[in-house]
Amino acid sequence: MNQRSSNLLDEALGLDQSIEPWPLRGRIVAIEDQVETSGSFVLHHILKRSLSPNSSNVSILIAFSQPFSHYDRVLRKLGCNLVTQRDNNRFFFFDMLMLQCPGGDEGISPECGLIALYGKIYKTIVALPEVSSKNVTIIIDDLSLMEVAANGSSDYVLDFMHYCRTLTTEFDCSLIALNHEDIYSRMFLPWKPRLTGMKPRQ
Repeated sequence: MNQRSSNLLDEALGLDQSIEPWPLRGRIVAIEDQVETSGSFVLHHILKRSLSPNSSNVSILIAFSQPFSHYDRVLRKLGCNLVTQRDNNRFFFFDMLMLQCPGGDEGISPECGLIALYGKIYKTIVALPEVSSKNVTIIIDDLSLMEVAANGSSDYVLDFMHYCRTLTTEFDCSLIALNHEDIYSRMFLPWKPRLTGMKPRQ
């Protein structure tokens, strides 16, 4: 048994097989953790695997939780240089730590932070060569902080996730999102069936 097939995390994510296209292509993965037990290591692992030298994947990281320097430092320890990947147009980083989305009716305007963010993601994908646009992984590092950035409006977050879901069908992108289950599970429960087609857990 080789090292890759024996990796339990790869097996759990369906990444234990060396196949093309990217095994998560067209799929939506919701990672739920608890505040005391962070699931960010799963995001780091997926990011490293998606940027493997043997693949044509492109990763888009939407960061509400940590700056670029944090991810660059962590991924370097895992053997992946994000600066090089960014220079090669295989890695795109959207720093959303300072995002503020206006409340009220203004939130549906094109100036709204989340609407503008979706537009940037879409433009990034369509500008890629065709082979790369079919192998895009979109990673959101903290849904709970996205809601904070939207001034507490879960509706804006749900709409944004719904828009991102359309990218999985239009471009076969994969969508990875991290959420804190012990605090925000009820608040974001509606987006689970909208994204995955699964019934909410009882």
